[in-house]
Amino acid sequence: MIGFLRGRVAHLLADCCLLDVGGVGYRVYIASATRSRLHMGEEATLFTHLSVREDALTLYGFYSQEEYDIFQQLISVSGIGPKVALGILSAISVDKLCAAIHGQQLTVLTKLPGIGKKSAQRLILELKDKIAAGSGDIAADDVSDTPVVGDDTISEATAALVSLGYSQAEIDPVMRRAGEGMDAAALIRFALSEFGKRK
Repeated sequence: MIGFLRGRVAHLLADCCLLDVGGVGYRVYIASATRSRLHMGEEATLFTHLSVREDALTLYGFYSQEEYDIFQQLISVSGIGPKVALGILSAISVDKLCAAIHGQQLTVLTKLPGIGKKSAQRLILELKDKIAAGSGDIAADDVSDTPVVGDDTISEATAALVSLGYSQAEIDPVMRRAGEGMDAAALIRFALSEFGKRK
């Protein structure tokens, strides 16, 4: 329905951006590779996928056609939805993901967020002959420990910390160390405490 959006990056959060397109702010969920290419106040073009559910319309955006294409392949696999697919692309590069699938590397694939052994086997079975081989030596350590995409609590806490002047590079490692089940206020307190220890 919406092939791409071109507009000014009005806000950058942990897992999404607000793209100002002619005065309308579109909330677009993005993986870490795309996020790293975006800059506040600058114009950007994102290839988009619109996920339609009974209770929500959600836009997912990609800086490159390659990232968009592999996202489409991932969500074609039974049991893998858009949020899981985006989490995968935040945890590993497209090239390394393709190499892991072609190499049938279950150890690498099962470390991806939302992917268990059965899901990893489906990825290999359904995508091995559909995607390019990729390249490079792949190990489980190549999978990033990026916080799970789509976690609104992390997004809220991150936005608050950014407004206080902390950078994304400072915030992400602290979010990974935070305990599960924290609400946004608890995450902010934890992060401020961690930042305070550095002084």
